[in-house]
Amino acid sequence: MKTFALLSILLFAPTLRSQQPAERDYSDRIARQVAKVRAESAESNHKVPFHPSWESLAAYRTPDWFRDAKFGIFIHWGVYSVPAFGNEWYSRNMYIPGNAAYKHQIATYGPLDKFGYKDFIPLFRAQHFDANAWIDLFVKAGARYVVPVAEHCDGFAMYASSLTPYNAAQMGPHRDVVGELERAAPARGRNFGVS
Repeated sequence: MKTFALLSILLFAPTLRSQQPAERDYSDRIARQVAKVRAESAESNHKVPFHPSWESLAAYRTPDWFRDAKFGIFIHWGVYSVPAFGNEWYSRNMYIPGNAAYKHQIATYGPLDKFGYKDFIPLFRAQHFDANAWIDLFVKAGARYVVPVAEHCDGFAMYASSLTPYNAAQMGPHRDVVGELERAAPARGRNFGVS
């Protein structure tokens, strides 16, 4: 999950720089965390079985469970589900003048300087989310694996993270959505992954 958290930090960090001392301290803390994650990643990259080369990737063998699975569930669910317009790229598209999401945002929520993407976070409560019920439904559908998107382009982590406050455990639903799914899937014999 460190890679996803790093992406989130990099997406939000530019907006955190300001003249306010408290915000500057927060930005400095984020910069230290980014440096730590980069150092840990560089160190652990020597221990992984694959490296960024064609030779390394050619040695990859698709796991038997995946070849035999035939059907799985990929989940795109997050803050962008609140406006529920277009697709999961709403967080980007709502800021592009002329885009259908931009027009929808202005017409529905008003000017962007009054209601931006961050204002959807408290509205994303996930009050009906039940990881066990979801996995039960996937099992009934015949899915052999479950892969939620842990963090989409909006930088909002759907898992608990100590590297960014922009995560589902600390904001919005105040739940580790990915963690709940991660525990529920294997308990019902489903393979689990994250995207």
